[in-house]
Amino acid sequence: MTVLRIGIVGARFAAELHAVNYRPLVGSKVELAAVCARTRSQAEAFAKRHAVARVFADYHELCASPHVDVVDICSTTDTHHEVAIAAARAGKHVIVEKPLTGAFVEATEPRETMPVAKLRRLLDASGGAILELRAEESHSGSHAAYAARWKTSGGGSLLRMGSHPVGVVLHLKHYEGMLRRGRPIQARAVLADVAQLTRLPAHATQKRYMSTKAEDVEDWAVALITFEDGTKATVHSNDITLGGVRNVVTAYLTNGVVHANINPNTALAAYAPDGAVWGDEYITEKVETKAGWQFPSPEEDWMRGYPQELADFVDAIRERREPLSGPRLAREVVEVIYAGYVSAATGRRVELDRA
Repeated sequence: MTVLRIGIVGARFAAELHAVNYRPLVGSKVELAAVCARTRSQAEAFAKRHAVARVFADYHELCASPHVDVVDICSTTDTHHEVAIAAARAGKHVIVEKPLTGAFVEATEPRETMPVAKLRRLLDASGGAILELRAEESHSGSHAAYAARWKTSGGGSLLRMGSHPVGVVLHLKHYEGMLRRGRPIQARAVLADVAQLTRLPAHATQKRYMSTKAEDVEDWAVALITFEDGTKATVHSNDITLGGVRNVVTAYLTNGVVHANINPNTALAAYAPDGAVWGDEYITEKVETKAGWQFPSPEEDWMRGYPQELADFVDAIRERREPLSGPRLAREVVEVIYAGYVSAATGRRVELDRA
C-alpha cells in the first residue's frame, strides 16, 4: 500500500509531539514530507530535526503541494478551522490537534453569544452500562503565550485541557451507545463553573510556580455533563495543579469499576532527598522539583496514547474508515465545552439541542 505523505502545519510543541510519534510508522506507512511554520527559519529548523524534505512559510502552499497527502494541523488553536478548510478544499486528508475549533473573541464578549448550537474494549468484555464517569486533566499551566488570551486560544483550561477529559467521557458514551443500540449516546446538558484562581490575593503573595500567567482566560474549570440516558460525567481541568501533569479517568459501571491512572503513572517510582541527585535526567512533564518521590513514566508518550492515536489516524486513511476519534466526536467536544462556558456565565444548566 502507498506510503502516506504527511505535511505538518506548525513547528512547536504539538508539532514536535506528532513528529516524534510518527517515527514508528515512517518508512512503512508514512513519510514526513513537508512542514510549515510562521517563519521559514522555524520550519527549516524543524525539518532538520525530523528529516522533513520540504519547507513552507504559507500553509496554503503546503495544502496545495502535490507531495502532500495528509495535512496534520498543529498550529495555534485560532488557526485550526481555517487550515482544515484549506486542506479539505485542496482534497487532502486532515488531522487536527485538539480542539477542532473555538470562539476566538475578546474576553469581554458575552458568553451567551458563543455558537453552542451551531458548533454542535473494556465495555465489550463487561457488558456493564456506564452509570458515572469522572475525568481530569490538570497541571501548572501552558508554556505557550497564545494560551493566555481568549482572542488566540478560544478559551482557557476548560477548552485547552478539558478537551482531553471531555473527549474521553464522550467517546466512552458514544462507544457504549454503538454497542447497545447502534448509535452514540450523546450529551444532553451541561452545568459548569470556571474561575481565575491565580488572581486571588493569596496566590499573588506566594512564589509563582505556574507556567501560564493567564490574561483573560480561566485557569480552573469543572463541568457536569448529563447524557441522553440519564448518566453523568464530571470533568475537572485546571492550570493550578503542582506536581506534574494529572490525567485520570474512572468509569463506574453497573457491574464494575475501571480506573485509568495515566499520569502520574505509578509503574516506576524513584526517590531522592535532593533533586540534584538525578542531574539533567528527565522525570516527567511540568514537575517543579526532582526531590522527594517521583513517578518517571517508562514510556510517557505511549502511556498518553500519542503513537496509538496517530497510528489509528493513518490506518483509517489507508483503510478508508472512520478513525476512533473522528469528526462527530470532535464536534461534540467543542459543543459541550462552549455550553459549559455559557453555563458558567449565566449560572444555569445549558440544554443541548438534540432534535
